[in-house]
Amino acid sequence: MKYCKICLQTDTRPGIKFDSRGVCPACNYHESLQSVDWEERREELKDIVSFGKVNNHSGYDCIIGVSGGKDSTRQAFFVKDVLKMNPLLVCLSYPPEQVTDRGAANVSNMIKHGFDCIVVNPAPATWRSLMKKGFMQYTNWCKSTELALFSSVPRLAIAYQIPLIWWGENAALQLGDLNVMGKAGSDGNNLRKMNTLGGGDYSWLLGEGVEKKDILQYCYPSEKEMEDANLRITFLGYFWKDWSLIDNGIFSTLRGLDIREEKPWEIGDPVGITSLDEDWVTLNQMIKYLKFGFGRISDYVNEDIRNGRMTREDGISLVQKYDGKCSEKYIQSFCDYIEISVSEFWVQVDKSVNLKLFEKNALGNYKPKFEVGIGL
Repeated sequence: MKYCKICLQTDTRPGIKFDSRGVCPACNYHESLQSVDWEERREELKDIVSFGKVNNHSGYDCIIGVSGGKDSTRQAFFVKDVLKMNPLLVCLSYPPEQVTDRGAANVSNMIKHGFDCIVVNPAPATWRSLMKKGFMQYTNWCKSTELALFSSVPRLAIAYQIPLIWWGENAALQLGDLNVMGKAGSDGNNLRKMNTLGGGDYSWLLGEGVEKKDILQYCYPSEKEMEDANLRITFLGYFWKDWSLIDNGIFSTLRGLDIREEKPWEIGDPVGITSLDEDWVTLNQMIKYLKFGFGRISDYVNEDIRNGRMTREDGISLVQKYDGKCSEKYIQSFCDYIEISVSEFWVQVDKSVNLKLFEKNALGNYKPKFEVGIGL
């Protein structure tokens, strides 16, 4: 395990590759922004906007996938107020047992600001069954739900004949998942190759009462379907100098976004502006930490280090204190939902703990072998 020489990105992130200097792709991209011809990017943006307006078959120029959170709120306002487009917002909602009042309020906040929004609700029984299956087979309850999250937007774009889709950050440039890199920095049509979508294998979803007809919402459109629909996915963050967790959070909070009040050691989040619509992503971030040695705090400090808001030393201190933290109440509520005990939860998590990175003291108690900022 190695750390980037500039930030605290680890080489254990799926799809990442450091350069010969030991610097991660995200830091290299951030450095390259100093020499970007922003006028050229604005011209590219104008062409994309024109594509959306010319191909307006439904009354909407484009689609934006939203959760009501910081990133999607800022994107929606930018598209409407700056690009002067008429977007249709698409929100994949969680079942009642999972969605928070805060999440529902934040989607309502966007609607109150004048946006049209379609909420997609996959069948709750199938959702619960697949969530449990993903956790028990892969120690990743999000494995099925993120398939639905990413697939819902292009599925609806095809159905409504709206070929332009705005997406947020380019994970290849801004996080380092090089699998999603397209023909250009703004090209999002390679999203299907990201680690989250697992290469398009949906066979594991089937069985135990789940049939092919039940999983359409979880299946990302094929390349042929997207080509036939002339779909164009564009990373909006590519055109902003100040795309970041903090900047997006400030912008959206000033426009009514309701954020978290929990402590960093309860949610692994120093400022409470992520995963606002549900609570269990927090425990999935804890599991990610035990698998790969980094969690949500790492993503925050990496951005802040690059933006000069924080020193690497201060970032190390925060990561040591809070990365991989999760309140027991969220673990308990998740276990209640998929109908397992907390002991069964930790038995399953234990199977996926990376023993190259962690020493097991007891079930649910793991000590890192690595030193933050240095590695192994």
